[in-house]
Amino acid sequence: MTDFCPNIWPEEPVPEHAKDCKECSLYKQGSRMIWGEGNSEAPIMIILDNPGAREDKEGSPYVCGTRQTLQEAANHAGLVPADLFVTYILKRRPVRAYDKEKTREICIGHLKEQLESKKPSLILCLGNVALQSFLEDPLAEVKNMRGRWTEVHSIPLTAGYHPLAVRRRPNLWPSFLEDWKLLANRYKES
Repeated sequence: MTDFCPNIWPEEPVPEHAKDCKECSLYKQGSRMIWGEGNSEAPIMIILDNPGAREDKEGSPYVCGTRQTLQEAANHAGLVPADLFVTYILKRRPVRAYDKEKTREICIGHLKEQLESKKPSLILCLGNVALQSFLEDPLAEVKNMRGRWTEVHSIPLTAGYHPLAVRRRPNLWPSFLEDWKLLANRYKES
C-alpha cells in the first residue's frame, strides 16, 4: 500500500506575474500553465521536461502514468509526499510541434525563479531532455550522471531515467529505484 495518492500532490498556483506568459509559443497550443505540484516548500525538487495530461477529454482530473511511477518509486525509497515538489522545464504541455530550443531557453527562466524562491536541498532531474535543458549542456546524459552527485547552482543534483522510459522499458525499474534510494539516503543524511 502506498502513502501517495493524486490528492496529496496538489498543484501549486501559477504566480500572478507568470500566469499569462506569452514569451514562447506554447500558450497558443491551448494547454494551461502548470507551475509544479506537491509540497511547494519541500526539500527535494524533482525536475521533468514538461507536464503531461492532467484531465481527460471531459475535463475530469486523473492520475497519469508518470505520476504513478514517481509516487511508487518515492514510496519504495521511503520518501513521503511532504518531501517532494515536482516541477518542469516547460510549464505548459506541448500538444504539437514548437521551437524546442527557443522555448526551453525562455522557460528555464521560470525554473531558475523557482530555485531562487524555494531553495531546495536536493534536486533529482529525470530524463535527458530535462537534464540537458537544466544544465544547459546538450551532451549531458542520464546514463552518465545517474548514481552520483554534482552541484548545480550550489545545490546537490543527481539524475535518473524519465518515468515514461521506465514504464516503456520495465527493465529500467531497478535502476530507477536505485536513483530514488540514492536521493532518499542523501536526504536522510542531511
